[in-house]
Formats: sequence, C-alpha cells, structure tokens
Amino acid sequence: MRILFSKILAIAFVLALTVAAQAADLPRLKVGYIFTTNHTPLMAAMGMGEKLTVDGMWMQPLVPKEKYQLMKNGKAVAVLDIVVIKSGSETATLFAQKQLDIGLASITAIMAGIDKNIPIKIVSPLVLASGGVVVSNDVPAKTWPEFIAYIKASSKPVNIGYHSPSSSPIIILESALKSEGISYTSNPLDQKAQVVLVDLKGMSNLIPALSSKQVDAVVGPEPFPQTAVGKGAGCDISMLRNLPPEKKWTDYPCCVIAAREETIAEHPDLVRDFVRLMAGAGQWCNEDTQRAGILGAGWIGLPEEIGKNSNLRFLQSFTEGWKDGADGYLSELNKAGYFKGALKDKTFKQAEGILVDPQFLNGK
Repeated sequence: MRILFSKILAIAFVLALTVAAQAADLPRLKVGYIFTTNHTPLMAAMGMGEKLTVDGMWMQPLVPKEKYQLMKNGKAVAVLDIVVIKSGSETATLFAQKQLDIGLASITAIMAGIDKNIPIKIVSPLVLASGGVVVSNDVPAKTWPEFIAYIKASSKPVNIGYHSPSSSPIIILESALKSEGISYTSNPLDQKAQVVLVDLKGMSNLIPALSSKQVDAVVGPEPFPQTAVGKGAGCDISMLRNLPPEKKWTDYPCCVIAAREETIAEHPDLVRDFVRLMAGAGQWCNEDTQRAGILGAGWIGLPEEIGKNSNLRFLQSFTEGWKDGADGYLSELNKAGYFKGALKDKTFKQAEGILVDPQFLNGK
C-alpha cells in the first residue's frame, strides 16, 4: 500500500511539473478586475471553469482566484495572472505602468486614462449602468425627490460619498444634481454649496463611511446598495438608471473591458478569445440572473440574499444605445472641464477611433 501511495504521489508530481512547464511556455497576460458584482462574467468564468465553455473556450484554474490557463478547444493558449484592483482610476494607473494587459473598469475611468494619452482601448462593453444612492438612517428620505427636498431645506451642506473620481456613479450623480438645481463642491470648506462630494477612495470604504456618519449619503455601483441595506447602514432611495434627467441613464454604459495597445498588437488572437469568452459569460449571466447574482456575491464574500437581488445587465456588442451613453459621458465630463488632453471638447463620434477598438466582438 505504501509503495502504491508513493507511486501515485510521484505521478502527481510529474503531472504537476508537466503542467508547470507547459504554462511556462505560454504567453502571459495580466488581467485586472475589481471586487464588484459588475465584474461577475469574469468571476463566473473563473469559478465555473470548463462548465462555462464559450466557443470552445474556458478558464482552467492553476491557482484559484490568482492564475488560470485560457483553454481553447482542449489546449491551453495563455496563462492569465489575475489582479484585484481597488478602483477604475487605479486600473488606468496600472495600464500606464505596463502592469496590466487587460482590465475591467468603469468607462469613465478608461476615458480619463485615454485623455491622458495612456495607450489603451476599450475592446468590449461589459455592463450597463447599475448601482444607486443610499442615504444614512439619520436622513428622513425614502425616495430621490424626498432626498432633494432634504438637501434644499438643510442649513448646512449635505455630504455625499463616492468611491472614485472617474467612476460612472459620481458622473451620473453630478448630472442629476445639476438637473435638480443643486449646487455642489468637492471643497469641504465651501459652506455655500448645498452638497459636498467626498472621495472615499475605494469601494471598501463606502459602507463604513455611511455607518459612521462621515457622510449623509453614498453613491456607488452594485452590490453596494444591496449590501448597505442588508447591513442596516442606510436606505436605498434610487437606482442610478432612474436618476434625472428622466430616461437619460437607462441604457448608459458602466464598466467596460480595456486592453493596452501593445498587448493588442502583440496578442490580438488572445485578446479576441478573452473578449469572446467574457461576452459569452455575460450572456449566461443575463439568462440566469439569480444564479449569476449569487455566484458574484459569493465570490466577493457577500450573503446569497444580496446576490438574489441583482439588477445587472451585461452587454455583448457596441450598440447605438451604448454609443449614445458614451457620448453623454463625454459631454458631461467636458462641460465640467474634466478632460484636458485627447478627449477635450470631443463628441463620441469624433473620439470613437481614439476610444474603441471594435474588432474583437463578432469579428467587427
């Protein structure tokens, strides 16, 4: 028995060495994502492995949650080193430092990076605008109109937190405040503005800031609203897609998949395979929203009940609605003087070639 066990161990060791040797010969890509259910398609592909196969492709774990082989028709074609990132702005920074090949992040963060001439392109949409506004339990508001009334009646500025200055939620919130005639500032010393916007520097700080009364409300992507409510930290008063102006945000893009131009030039087939796998995984999420929601919530350590309430919708092509939404972001950010470089005063039509490389979706 001892001899048999030794032989089994020896065989397993040889197989492990073989796999390691094969992996060493494969191209390696660093793929970054954020601990948010907006990135569930990648989590699903990592978590389900061969059970989630798209056009013969799947992700085979080498080190779960850290390192995977990208499989295609039964053969490994690349090693994917997975990087967990705090925010979209950090994603852009890692792209600039050549520490990332492919990244999932908010479209506005990627736009901000491209404006600063970071050589990256949006290679696929990912998810439409999600998330919402949650107010502290001390704020007597259950709806967006009630919150606006509270702001207007307040004798001092109302503090609203957000996780990243280039994120979709804060861009949508600023536009909504403008449409309501609410003045706002990022300067905490400005007591004349009705709202002070507070950069909480990362998703992990949203609920603590709300619970500790550091802010009166927080705007953030899924699963923040469901998590905050589930923990008793506040009241979810509106989804982002329902904020004013009416119907403006219904089909707006949120997160996208971006890639470094150098990676696109060196490994176009691998970028295409990854994009197609994510598109298929996103479609699977759309077809079984509850199961996908539970998987995404579990992946980042949230209760199953939060996942069941997911409102996410994933997109598999650059639709006209998506382009209109991207144009809206450009318009809002340029009005605010946010862009100083490649995207300054440009519409989406003018900037499409700078922003998007559409070749990886359906061969278009």
